[in-house]
Amino acid sequence: MPINFTVVPVEDAVAGSNNAAAAVSLDKIFQEEDTDDNLQGDDNQRESSPFISSDTDGETYYDGKNMALFEEEMDSNPMVSSLLSKLAIYTNLTQGVREHEEAENEDGVRRVTVVVPQMGTFIGVYLPCMQNILGVILFLRLTWIVGTAGILGSFAIVSMCCICTLLTAISMSAIATNGVVPAGGSYYMISRSLGPEFGGAVGLCFYLGTTFAGSMYILGTIEILLTYIIPTATVFKEGEDAAMLNNMRVYGTGCLVLMALVVFVGVKYVNKLALVFLACVILSIMATYAGVIKTLIEPPEFSVCLLGNRSLKNQKFETCAKTELVKNQTVTTDLWPLFCDSEYPNATCDEYFMLNNLTEIQAIPGLLSGVIKDNLWGNYGPAEELIEKKTQPSVPALEISNDISKPYLFNDISTYFTLLVGIYFPSVTGIMAGSNRSGDLRDAQRSIPIGTIMAILTTSFIYISCVVLFGACIEGVVLRDKFGYSVKKNPVIGILAWPSPWVIVIGSFFSCCGAGLQSLTGAPRLLQAIARDGIIPFLQVFGHGKANGEPTWALLLTVGICEIGILIASLDAVAPILSMFFLMCYLFVNLACAVQTLLRTPNWRPRFKFYHWTLSFLGMILCLSLMFISSWYYALVAIVIAGCIYKYIEYRGAVKEWGDGIRGLSLNAARYALIRLEEVPLHTKNWRPQLLVLCKLNSDMAVKHPRLLSFTTQLKAGKGLTIVCSVLEGTYMTQGNQAKLGEQNLKAAMAAERTKGFSHVVVSSNLRDGFSLLIQSAGLGGMKHNAVLMAWPVGWKQARDSSARRNFIETVRETTAAHQALLVAKNIDHFPSNQERLKQGTIDVWWIVHDGGLLMLLPFLLSQHKVWRKSKMRIFTVAQMDDNSIQMKKDLQMFVYHLRLDAVVEVVEMHESDISAFTYEKTLVMEQRSQMLKQMQLSRTEREREIQSITDVSRGSIKRKTSSTVGAPPLNTVCIPEDEAQLIHDRNTASHSAMTEKAVGATPDRVHMTWTKDKLVNERNRQRESMAVKDLFNMKPEWEHLNQSNVRRMHTAVKLNEAVVKKSQNSQLVLLNMPGPPKNMKGDENYMEFLEVLMEGLDRVLLVRGGGSEVITIYS
Repeated sequence: MPINFTVVPVEDAVAGSNNAAAAVSLDKIFQEEDTDDNLQGDDNQRESSPFISSDTDGETYYDGKNMALFEEEMDSNPMVSSLLSKLAIYTNLTQGVREHEEAENEDGVRRVTVVVPQMGTFIGVYLPCMQNILGVILFLRLTWIVGTAGILGSFAIVSMCCICTLLTAISMSAIATNGVVPAGGSYYMISRSLGPEFGGAVGLCFYLGTTFAGSMYILGTIEILLTYIIPTATVFKEGEDAAMLNNMRVYGTGCLVLMALVVFVGVKYVNKLALVFLACVILSIMATYAGVIKTLIEPPEFSVCLLGNRSLKNQKFETCAKTELVKNQTVTTDLWPLFCDSEYPNATCDEYFMLNNLTEIQAIPGLLSGVIKDNLWGNYGPAEELIEKKTQPSVPALEISNDISKPYLFNDISTYFTLLVGIYFPSVTGIMAGSNRSGDLRDAQRSIPIGTIMAILTTSFIYISCVVLFGACIEGVVLRDKFGYSVKKNPVIGILAWPSPWVIVIGSFFSCCGAGLQSLTGAPRLLQAIARDGIIPFLQVFGHGKANGEPTWALLLTVGICEIGILIASLDAVAPILSMFFLMCYLFVNLACAVQTLLRTPNWRPRFKFYHWTLSFLGMILCLSLMFISSWYYALVAIVIAGCIYKYIEYRGAVKEWGDGIRGLSLNAARYALIRLEEVPLHTKNWRPQLLVLCKLNSDMAVKHPRLLSFTTQLKAGKGLTIVCSVLEGTYMTQGNQAKLGEQNLKAAMAAERTKGFSHVVVSSNLRDGFSLLIQSAGLGGMKHNAVLMAWPVGWKQARDSSARRNFIETVRETTAAHQALLVAKNIDHFPSNQERLKQGTIDVWWIVHDGGLLMLLPFLLSQHKVWRKSKMRIFTVAQMDDNSIQMKKDLQMFVYHLRLDAVVEVVEMHESDISAFTYEKTLVMEQRSQMLKQMQLSRTEREREIQSITDVSRGSIKRKTSSTVGAPPLNTVCIPEDEAQLIHDRNTASHSAMTEKAVGATPDRVHMTWTKDKLVNERNRQRESMAVKDLFNMKPEWEHLNQSNVRRMHTAVKLNEAVVKKSQNSQLVLLNMPGPPKNMKGDENYMEFLEVLMEGLDRVLLVRGGGSEVITIYS
């Protein structure tokens, strides 16, 4: 019970109240609410919390002097006394074998009464494991396995299976003692150690194995009933083999329905009978050992009749002879008509019958008879092969007769070593019985290892001793007689037992009944535990049941699956099926222990110390080997089923985080891979764009350009590294919640666009620092980005300040300095979505300068995606006057051929031409805007007035320029829209001031920008007069003062844009070399203008700037 502490509340000094000290019980302060474990599965909060109980505490109150330093943290960090109280009152309900007993009080309210279980190692673990391990195979098939495989072969089979379960038990003990194992047993251990995907897959396999085990036990029950107890109670009489199978199906279905009703009505009755069933098993085994000892004194009186060396069924005759003397007359026996056409001595008989004599030998010669030598080696054979005693002499018949109709013993199935492994393995399953009862144990961490391992050692001794004793006591032809037809239709182990075969018959019958009921009890609860975890959505309905928690729907499904096994109607065919599922479960138990041990996770601290990862690894290999030894096709089917469940949970299941070992394994593998990647520099052949995507979030923290993520998906196709980032202005203390919201929205947008990668939102004092931080530090080790993808800053002209322009240019400079490629997408919202399919069109590459070959690689990567798959690739390059364009085209075609790219090559000739008036005009406008941005600091109202004035002037100038260049080829001209115009000063004012300063040498006056209505009208009139003068002199006086470098750059942009628009205006995507910003930062304000002119008139443009390294090669 929790300890009560008394806390004296602090008196209110201000109010001066004299409240009496109130005693507050800490176990009441931190009292947890009661919840029904049957209605709620183990969630993440429960398993990640230090508290064993996952209930959420109510609002707590603390008022004291001693712990005032921690009083503000009491809600999230309770006191140690509270933690210990919860540990003390913790009780764990099992999902397996205990029914909730209900009672209704006077008000009609249903209550659940739970008695805290206190079972020790012997009752709680050892006996349940013994009961589950010993069963139908021991009584019905072990003698046949010994006779068929021989003592040595059977010893190998038993040893392999027992070693497998022993190694699995060691691994299971380590996992079970590494903390408390709540309801769920093996499923809980595997799922919490290997994750929900493996846990769900293996949990369902374990469920299917348990269900088919129920089928096997029911078939064993019916086989005992119809073969040994009531042989006459058959429904079908025709064809012996077919009739037996149909009788098994009819009686098996009836038995299944009856057992299901018992389980539905009350599991408590099954549990009360469990000890009775176990007593039957122990009594039968003791009777067997007693019979072996009795053979030393007096062998049993059972005998076998042989015709030649062939064993006969002795159901229809009593005397093992052809004739007998009755009243001094020789008469034929009951055996004679079975081989002859009449009962008279002169009848026509089977040739083999006439040539060979009948011999009667002891069925159980005894331990000292030396029969062990004959039974050392195996006697495998095909189906319908006669069972013969090899050492017995016989005369073969010359004519082949229809031996099937004769009372000979035959092999009912083909026998071989691997088949016997699959049939025998279910006899060693059941080692999980102790861990499934972990909540019922007084000290589970001590009882589970000791009880389970002792049970395995005990049963292993029983099985191995039985193999040796059966081979040393029983005749070989009797051992190979599966159903005991040669010994008056008694079970072979029954004729060995003392005092009567009925001890084995009755004991095995009740043992199979009990095991079947246990399977039908445990399997639905296992399915219910899986369903309540919520990892497989379509199983949710099976998590519900009766009001007391009984899994009604799960029981119905279990009965349906169990019926499939019963319709197979053969114990030998069902046994390998459940062997696969159990072996897969044991394989993953060993894997879980090995992974946890190798990872050395801090939480891996099992109480059981006698384990090692090599033992777990050996057990895992042995399980896998036994799967394929037993039946390779069943093994493949089981693996495919588990794989399908795994992938289903991975893609469609609920997201669960249980701190599993696979996640730790992934972390270790990732760390190892990152270290290896950093050791060796990346080769050109392995280069692919590892993208850092710079996204912009709007005021609602939503992605402003989702098509940027679509383009990322199309470019990456899920391969390589993708980091999607954004920057918020401010401090993390104030913007932390917004950053988390933005990151969630980024993840949601990435999921919607199927972009596989990582997302991150950083908070910085300004955007420039945030972008710089991301470019420098995003990624880890060898997994760092080598390319930056961003959208073109469309609104840089409308911005109130120059921050957008400066941020973009600095980003270009930093990516260049970091040797990273840069991809800038213009009109990103016009790019195709992932759902679109471009039926035709081209991807045009304008290869102006070589900066690593990224321009060539990007179209190829895009064409791998279904959106761009039908788009053709065209490569354009520019030839100057002194270039041989014909030879350039041939060389380029050869280069593209060696690159294994399918592309059309074209060389565009750009001849030297005079710089057009339009180029001068655009350069003039650009420079004057730049000057005024430096000289003026205007308010927003003054800027708008200035913009409106200059916009009108720009329109008139461009119209006159168009009319003055009639003979020139048409150029794309763009008027500055009113809403996009930047702050520019009057060009005439600037040029006039410059001329005046040069002529007179006077100091220029300060520019006054206090605008009035009259001044604005005068300014406009003066500009119109000045334009008339400039048009008259062809504007040459002002052009002479332009920066010639800017004029040349503008000329290049205009001419190149003209060529690109002419060739690629209708293409789906245009890729252009992105010129770098000027080294002199004074020219930054003009750089954006050059790029705007270069992309003018084009819809989808991707500016590409290489990282300085080769990314494509012609070599293999």
